[in-house]
Parts: sequence; C-alpha cells; structure tokens
Amino acid sequence: MAAPATPLIGVLALQGDVREHLTALAQASAEARPVRRPEELAAVDGLVIPGGESTTMSKLAHLFGMMQPLRERVAAGMPVYGSCAGLIMLAEKILDPRSGQETVGGIDMIVRRNAFGRQNESFEASVDLAGVAGGPVEGVFIRAPWVESVGAQVEVLAEYGGHIVAVRQGNAMATSFHPELTGDHRVHGLFADMVRAAR
Repeated sequence: MAAPATPLIGVLALQGDVREHLTALAQASAEARPVRRPEELAAVDGLVIPGGESTTMSKLAHLFGMMQPLRERVAAGMPVYGSCAGLIMLAEKILDPRSGQETVGGIDMIVRRNAFGRQNESFEASVDLAGVAGGPVEGVFIRAPWVESVGAQVEVLAEYGGHIVAVRQGNAMATSFHPELTGDHRVHGLFADMVRAAR
C-alpha cells in the first residue's frame, strides 16, 4: 500500500511566530509554506493561524483581502489549527474584543483575551492533550487566552488550572498555548494527520 502523500500546510504569515510553525510542521513530516494572499490560501490542504497579536492579525487579514477567503475555506471544512492568537481568530465570540476586532470563526466557543496574564506573567506548563500519545505536551503560555465556554459540537482536548486550553470541532483545532516554541512537534503531528485524513 502506498504511503500517504505529504500534506501541504500553510501558515498564515500576516503577523506572529510564522517561522517557528513552519519549522515544527516540517519536523512533523508536512510540507509547509507561508500564506499571505487568497491564491496562496487556495493552494494549501490545511492552515495554521499562529500566535501573535489577534487584533493586528484581524486588521491585516482585512488589509490583505484574506478575511473572507479564510472564513469561506474554514466554513467549507479546510483543516485549520490556531495557537494562542490563532485560537482567538477561530472563536465565534470574544468576550472582550478590541474595537473593530473580528474573527474567522469555525469553533463554537467564547474566548477571553490575555486571560492568563500579561507578557511578564508568561509561563511554561505540561498539558495532558487528548489525541497525543507519549505523555503531556509542553505548552508556552504568553499573554494566553482561555476558552470560557464551548458549544455542544466542540470537544475539549485539554484543561489547565481549571480552564479550557485546547479544543477541536470537526477539522478545526486550537490551543491557548504555543507548542511551536518547545521543540515538541506532536501537536503539529496531530494536525498533519488531521489534514491527511481530510484529503
């Protein structure tokens, strides 16, 4: 039986830790490339929305003509993974949005921005993540959001400190933390498997 084809996964390259996600995806046996324009989005099998600043990312998505194409592809079932600011971008609702801040949507959840504290309160923690074998993953929490509540179709993959920090709904997955900063590529491996399964 032939080995499954290598998935082509884009990383939304408007703002944030793009390079780290590209490296992690390559380590997880995926082909990865930056995505900034609608035609580049149309060419990939799946997409990572990185950590960064969600308000800036929202504004840049509009500026680059990406917001509507992102919404359409996510709604059509394209596999997508968001870390930190990416989790906010995939939420249906933000509790405390900045003026004019919009999301792509895709996961029926309400999120709170910067819920774990400011930049100087960043920390690293072990997180038990459903679907990932080999023990807890290391997560870096930098001005991290958490998930306040989820709809009936959302699977909670992990909690930390009594708060939801990882979720999945269909082909969309999100984490409050940054796995791309740890050298542990199992979360990216899980997402690459999701993309392969959806092809």
